Amino acid sequence: MLTPETGAGELAEEIAALFTRADGSFRFARWGCAPAPVIFGTDDATLVPLRAAMDEAAGHAGLALAETDPELGANFIVFFCSHWAELREVPHLERLLPELEPLIGRLEAAGANQYRHFRFSEGGAIRACFVLLRHDEHLSAVPAHTLMLSQTVQSLLLWSDTAFRAASALHLVGEGSVAAVKPGAAALLRAAYDPALPDASDDPATALRLAARLGRRVS
Repeated sequence: MLTPETGAGELAEEIAALFTRADGSFRFARWGCAPAPVIFGTDDATLVPLRAAMDEAAGHAGLALAETDPELGANFIVFFCSHWAELREVPHLERLLPELEPLIGRLEAAGANQYRHFRFSEGGAIRACFVLLRHDEHLSAVPAHTLMLSQTVQSLLLWSDTAFRAASALHLVGEGSVAAVKPGAAALLRAAYDPALPDASDDPATALRLAARLGRRVS
């Protein structure tokens, strides 16, 4: 995925697919403000690798995570739980996530272990992101750093609902098999945050502009 050997036209098509939803609509959006993360539902020791992974992913996009957001306090909120029903006990969560009760029902029925909800500014840029993670046997087997690295990459842009189904944005490197963002995905994150690009766009030609920048950075 997104390798230096990929031709310009093919590269643009691959990028377009990452932002084209299952219904055929194209939508690109990046954060229009600094992500200010907070993590709930885990112990202090686990917070260290989780926050390190957030910083690592944001660094690929050239972003610096903020301690607080002037408007919301925190705008990148991660909740860990053992059962989706636990979300009912989180104070005021229904104010952050619309239709919380029906959402819990859908997540339970689907057997889901993760969910992301974005909020957007009037111009379409990402304003906030809420990540819900259920500790099932699959997520529990993933190292904390790897899990949060993947989740942060998926939260830094409004990817398609089908992006990364066939291939992860991460790979293993080194003798210790440490997870890292694939070079192509890292280059795309950098390209997506080029100041010359808009924070949000419904124009598929945005993929061509991304491909031009990514090609220069990968090659």
